[in-house]
Amino acid sequence: MWCFTDALTPAQLRELAQHTERLGYGALWYVEAFGYESFSLGSFLLNQTETLIIAAGIANIYARDATTMKQGQHSLAKFSGGRFLLGIGASHKPLVEDVRGHHYGRPIATMHAYLDAMEKATAIAPALEDPPPMVLAALGPKMTELATARTAGALSYNVTPQHTAWAREIIGPDKWLCVEQKVLLVNDPTKARELARQAMAVYIPLPNYRNNWLRLGFSEADLANGGSDRFLDAMVVWGDESAIQQRIQEHLDAGASHVCIQPLNPDGHPMPDLNALAAFAS
Repeated sequence: MWCFTDALTPAQLRELAQHTERLGYGALWYVEAFGYESFSLGSFLLNQTETLIIAAGIANIYARDATTMKQGQHSLAKFSGGRFLLGIGASHKPLVEDVRGHHYGRPIATMHAYLDAMEKATAIAPALEDPPPMVLAALGPKMTELATARTAGALSYNVTPQHTAWAREIIGPDKWLCVEQKVLLVNDPTKARELARQAMAVYIPLPNYRNNWLRLGFSEADLANGGSDRFLDAMVVWGDESAIQQRIQEHLDAGASHVCIQPLNPDGHPMPDLNALAAFAS
């Protein structure tokens, strides 16, 4: 299960985490965007749950140096008995330069250097019997190859089953391929696409996503004016439970080892749709 957490109160976060755990989900993924800091939120969610994996998707490498990232990963893994999963990523130029005031380096070279620095920092991070797993946010081929070579696998966001199949070819049979999919239990096409357009508005201007969508065969026209119907239907699967389950299965058939559903609320509320969460729990 995946959630954009910034708009939720601590009480709502507690309710969501505990409800997700009761339903039997394997993991709760959360973002690091404009609000909650990644490791602080991870610690809070771990303390509200007992068995649920809490996964950072993703912790921004520009938000902390590599030593702090490694210390945070080991600390939460140690405190939680291994229930914390770290996903890291290079984020996007506007979020790094305009929001954080850093220079946005070339993503592949920057991530190479960052992973090297994290390896060196292991000696001073809290000791663990087994190294905790980490995944790398990856969309393009070079970052996917880097995820394969240096981490437990890749995390892909705003992608199609076709991208999942392509990524699996690169990453091989053994590494994790964690895929996010937005779902919406709404049958009316007009309402569903309007909600999808609202959900995608924050992502469409970001260059890393745009470049990946163009690689997948979408056109600039598909990305204009809030997104074409074809584009929105690809990013947000809507309809009844059967239609949504079919898309989830398409990702699994294409090679996803883990599908993270993001249940959008039909009322437009930032709290995920608990009905959808229950519908796809099994």
